[in-house]
Amino acid sequence: MLNRLCVLICLFVVFSCRQEERLSEVELPRFFSDHMVFQRGEPIRVWGKGEEGMFVEVKFNSQTQRAKVDENGKWLVEFDAMSASGPFDLEINEMKIRDVQVGEVWLASGQSNMEWVMSAGVEHLNTEISDADYPLIRFFKVPHDYDAKKKFNVRGGEWKVANSDNLLYFSAVAWFFAKRNHLDKGVPIGIIDASWGGTPAEGWIDAEALLQSEFYGTKAGDIINRSQYWEQEVIDNKLRELERNEVVGDARKAEIQGVVNPNYDDSDWESIKLPEANPLKDVVWLRKKVNLTDTQSVKIQFGEIEQLGHVYVNGGRLFVKDYSDKVREYPIPSSMLQKGENLIAIRVVNTWNNEVRVGQKGNFYLSTNQGKINLEGDWKFNNRIEDPLPNVEKYNWLPGMMFNAMIYPLVNYPIKGVIWYQGESNTGDHEHYEGLFSTLISSWRGNWAIGDFPFLFVQLANFMERKEVQPDSNWAFLREAQSNVRNLPNTGMAVTIDIGDEKDIHPRNKRDVGHRLYRVAQKVAYGDGILHRGPNLLRARVVNDVFVLNYADIGEGFVLESGDEVEGFIITGRDGEFYSAKGRITGENEIQVFHPKVTDPVEIRYAWADNPSVNLYNSEGLPAEPFRFRLLDIDSVRQ
Repeated sequence: MLNRLCVLICLFVVFSCRQEERLSEVELPRFFSDHMVFQRGEPIRVWGKGEEGMFVEVKFNSQTQRAKVDENGKWLVEFDAMSASGPFDLEINEMKIRDVQVGEVWLASGQSNMEWVMSAGVEHLNTEISDADYPLIRFFKVPHDYDAKKKFNVRGGEWKVANSDNLLYFSAVAWFFAKRNHLDKGVPIGIIDASWGGTPAEGWIDAEALLQSEFYGTKAGDIINRSQYWEQEVIDNKLRELERNEVVGDARKAEIQGVVNPNYDDSDWESIKLPEANPLKDVVWLRKKVNLTDTQSVKIQFGEIEQLGHVYVNGGRLFVKDYSDKVREYPIPSSMLQKGENLIAIRVVNTWNNEVRVGQKGNFYLSTNQGKINLEGDWKFNNRIEDPLPNVEKYNWLPGMMFNAMIYPLVNYPIKGVIWYQGESNTGDHEHYEGLFSTLISSWRGNWAIGDFPFLFVQLANFMERKEVQPDSNWAFLREAQSNVRNLPNTGMAVTIDIGDEKDIHPRNKRDVGHRLYRVAQKVAYGDGILHRGPNLLRARVVNDVFVLNYADIGEGFVLESGDEVEGFIITGRDGEFYSAKGRITGENEIQVFHPKVTDPVEIRYAWADNPSVNLYNSEGLPAEPFRFRLLDIDSVRQ
């Protein structure tokens, strides 16, 4: 009897142990997938969700770790830091993740100039396609998302290995940065791209970090204090967005009605003049009839279509202008045309702000062998063919919304650092940007809890109409705020004041941006002894009504891209009126600047405009940094 009792007790103990160690079903963050990259020199962390009280077994690099799922349904294991190496398999219970590398992981974030993909008209695309097969460079694109509460996981995504196909969908700035990094350091490079066009910095910051902000604190507090309302409102807004997206790119409803056909009756449509009538609202349909005597070599140019446009000729779809496409002359096949009357129809919708724009004065025409036919003037207009767009709010712009959904899920994942390109959407509130951006950097570092990792960013490029004297430029003030943020440790800035585009906020030269960012990384992140920034003001003084400037970081000397005088200076006396003034290189690191109308000068600025004309570089080809210096405030400056 006693023996039987002992056997039963032993069986019960064994059964209980097996029950206790039963492996849990698991949910992993989506960036735990084939081809992922772990950060070298940092602990290898693997985490997820599971069934409370059960176990998870993780195998990596011939090591095994077990974790018990806690009362919140979460678990985490940590392996020792490793040097660059791979490939490895990562096994979580019965799941196997293949081709895992250990190398450098960089988070790329910001707005559209960071998000801009290689296929969107980027310069040097063909060259890069022919040299894109780098299996140790991998990209993970975090889908757009926002939420009023912190999320465990991102919406989707998968790691993509660099090749000629995948390259097309990579962030261009991040690609040029990653490729230069890989070729220089010879280690695997992983880029996590969490960016979203048009977004302001406050949406990328934990709302709790903004509670003490005089300018942003009220909105941040409302989201935190009314969390239930905002969580539901975000859901409702996303549903409205789904409804809107169903109709935005689908022109079939109107096509079926025959709106694009020449014989469609548009007699009850309103007649408007373009481009004067811009902006228009909702889903806009426009029609215009044009007479042709020759159908050969005809091209059409609208000058502007904001944003998504479907263009038809005589009932046939000619082309679709996507959001990122530049408007250009587009050839019309002769088979779509006829001698005599021809119909041009266009459907345009703008999800950004519901303000549709079509046509551009002086650049809106048909090009024919006989000359140009002006398309400006009368067009038939109707925005009732399709239902009005549902009202979708940009809640992702509010404090914390993108941070919660696109950044917070990543914070357990050690990274080497961040590359950041953003600021265009904050120029209207530039006076708050230095504090805002500094808060973002400090908040992210606090959430990752791996120290003051390198945070590298791009100063805004030149953009918009060139004005010789523009002391009140919002873009210049924001550039100054960006420059000042370098007071934080392990930060660095790539200057792009010379490679922007007057007419396009998205300059297509992303190669120089990525390469300049990597040059900053060499200094800040890797400690390489290189010259990583352009000429920057060291000292300034006034001698006989002349500003005498001394510069640092000129390398082997100043270089003028054009001319024999330095462009881009404006100066003023005590009356506050600024004048454009050119500078003369008068010494190894010295430039003198004056203007005959300015006596007793008190302030000088360089590259201080939306789109300044600049020509000053150092021997490494890096542009001089914008600055302003006021003699009455300080007698020297070193950014």
